[in-house]
Amino acid sequence: MEHPTTSAPEAAAAAPASVPIKNVGGGEVAKLPQKKFFRQRAHANPFSDHSLEYPVSPDRMDWAPHYPALCSSSVPREQHPRVEFADIGCGYGGLLIDLATQYPETLMLGMEIRTKVQDYVHKRIEALREQQPGSYQNVSIIRANAMKFLPNFFARAQLSKMFFLFPDPHFKKKKHKARIISPTLLAEYAYVLRPGGIVYTITDVHDLHVWMVEHLDAHPLFERLSKDEEAADPVVPFVYSSTEEGKKVERNKGDKFLALFRRIEA
Repeated sequence: MEHPTTSAPEAAAAAPASVPIKNVGGGEVAKLPQKKFFRQRAHANPFSDHSLEYPVSPDRMDWAPHYPALCSSSVPREQHPRVEFADIGCGYGGLLIDLATQYPETLMLGMEIRTKVQDYVHKRIEALREQQPGSYQNVSIIRANAMKFLPNFFARAQLSKMFFLFPDPHFKKKKHKARIISPTLLAEYAYVLRPGGIVYTITDVHDLHVWMVEHLDAHPLFERLSKDEEAADPVVPFVYSSTEEGKKVERNKGDKFLALFRRIEA
């Protein structure tokens, strides 16, 4: 299984470009990576052949390198806590970093296909762990294509939250099949999401928002949350503002279209 320590040569070359920050004890220094050295095009083609490794099944996945403080290699894998939050196409990890301290007992994982972006988030998490001992042990990232290999990582009804924040809109009609919300993919999301679990979607593209809502509404295992339920969800403020894309939309005074759906019993 590929773990976050594997990085592209160009990302490794950029690694020294970091900002030193003193840790809690004021002694050793943790270095936060500088995002400008890890820039990559906004989206990657999910249908291209990427050099990816993945477990043959969720029970063969070794999470210890990702969560060493919580998934000790000395403890049988079946006794490890399981990932519950999955940020699909997590980008530069803003949501994960913010939620890590809000839900310190919950394992959360970002899935990102772009090598340099994944490497940046991994280095950011490592630096934060060093800077704040005991914190951020519950968050990690993996380079993966969620459109192809999601069930290889997560068992049936494992996840409680899935996030699809500012996904690639694939504007051209012939590219709509590459959108992250589709009938085929929704069947997989329903499989890995437990009953009562929540799908979070947000975009600044109204056409994409309508597309996602229509497809989720049409699926028999999802129901949309009411506006009152959305307002009461403590995660929603982070969904709006934690990601780099969300912040950019705010700076440009753009609109954000939110929709939450609950996984219901079959």
